[in-house]
Amino acid sequence: MTGGSIPSRLGVEPADPPTPVDHLEHLERLDRLDALRGFAVIWMAAFHACFDLNHLGLWQPQQNFYHDPFWTVQRTLIVSLFMVCAGMGQAVAHQQVVGWGRFWRRWAQVAACAVCVSVGSAWMFPRSWISFGVLHGMAVMWIVLRLTSRWRLPWVWLGAALILAPQVIQHPWFDSRWTWWVGLVTHKPVTEDYVPVLPWLGVMGWGWALGQWLLQQAPGSRFDALRGQISPVWRPLAILGRWSLSFYMVHQPVILGLLMVGLAWGWWSAATIAR
Repeated sequence: MTGGSIPSRLGVEPADPPTPVDHLEHLERLDRLDALRGFAVIWMAAFHACFDLNHLGLWQPQQNFYHDPFWTVQRTLIVSLFMVCAGMGQAVAHQQVVGWGRFWRRWAQVAACAVCVSVGSAWMFPRSWISFGVLHGMAVMWIVLRLTSRWRLPWVWLGAALILAPQVIQHPWFDSRWTWWVGLVTHKPVTEDYVPVLPWLGVMGWGWALGQWLLQQAPGSRFDALRGQISPVWRPLAILGRWSLSFYMVHQPVILGLLMVGLAWGWWSAATIAR
């Protein structure tokens, strides 16, 4: 890569991208990206463990996870990290010419897990069940990125516009459960997880742009942050990052199960945890 500032190069693809194929069985894993995704998973699990402690009354004084900036900012950062990783992952898949067949297989896994999340949350939180959470949003946004992957969109500026859009465009029509997935709501829906297309497509688009720019760097150069080996200390994170979807689906039942078993067996009672 030669010349140009970083912003001017983000989101720019090679002039003639290769034709995607479906027969790639063993794609190159980028351990650094997997480790970053693994870190996001650990942070998410810690956040949910705190939420569960609070939900079961094991944290005193009770925390407000819906309005306290200490928790709301963390949630925003965790979701942002997941979206950036997802965008970079799609950039890697595009660079490795992953075909539609392989894409749809992975997409089906995410979509199926999203349905399971909706069903499970409807059982636990019937008044605030999840109809469009992080997995739902990711499934839709993946398709958008895939369909526009050859358009050379200026994702740095487009992403910023999409992030700002819900702040300037709102309409009551989008307040319905059937339409709030767009994100142009006049008030935040009552739901346990809400990751609408706007503004989060902009964040994932930034991840796509960042991934493309990093992949264009010469191997071993200063900004070659995706390729290369990682320290053995971080390898467990990379392994976890490769199984992030599976971990996401099982971590809440495991955490809740352990806490409820502890309650039933008298391992703990009233909370002594304090922030």
